Amino acid sequence: MKKIAMIPARYAATRFPAKLMQRLGSKTVIQHTYDNTVATGLFDDVVVVTDSDIIYNEITINGGKAIMSKKEHESGSDRIAEAVADMNVDIVVNVQGDEPFVQKEPLEKLLQVFDDNSVQVASLMQVLKEQKFIEDPNYVKVAVDKNMNSLMFSRSVIPYHRDKTVTPVYYEHIGVYGFRKQALLNFTNWEITPLEAAEKIECLRYLEKGIPLKMIVTEYMGVEIDTPEDLERATKLLN
Repeated sequence: MKKIAMIPARYAATRFPAKLMQRLGSKTVIQHTYDNTVATGLFDDVVVVTDSDIIYNEITINGGKAIMSKKEHESGSDRIAEAVADMNVDIVVNVQGDEPFVQKEPLEKLLQVFDDNSVQVASLMQVLKEQKFIEDPNYVKVAVDKNMNSLMFSRSVIPYHRDKTVTPVYYEHIGVYGFRKQALLNFTNWEITPLEAAEKIECLRYLEKGIPLKMIVTEYMGVEIDTPEDLERATKLLN
């Protein structure tokens, strides 16, 4: 199987404009993400897909590979679907540009689930333990069945802890996806679905089309950069 990693990189983020070009130690956030993805050695190719000349130049000047999107896109998946449409590839992994602490082990586990031909889409999650993060809508939660297939993604707290004699496990969805190429192309041809529109969580489009995501639990201890506070946490972790 030919496997590539695509890193969608939008410049004008709503919550934290230009977050991918913020300095994190000696590099920008997007450069950390690119370099760490390449360093895993898991992929036949790693490419940043962006709408920004600034991000494009940041990657290419530093010896990386980047391409410009041809049109505006609603989601990162739409952006990379356009990029891979004419590529000879079997598995596409979407590594979000704001994941500067990308590690090999979680991505390796993600790729392994595609040995099962029934898996069309897969993603990562980690256990959330701090209540402030469980309640934070910037942290997308995921509920899964006993086979680790996704049931629901939400910015709300799921599951709702009604029975205090039960201790629920809360999972944070990490925005790293693996797709079979055709599943990704199908996604970009579907209209935005109602739950996706309400929550602003793109993978809900798959669930609303009846396609579960195979979820992989990881000890992924990185920080996704969504806010200036996240950048502060990431800086502390890097140091």
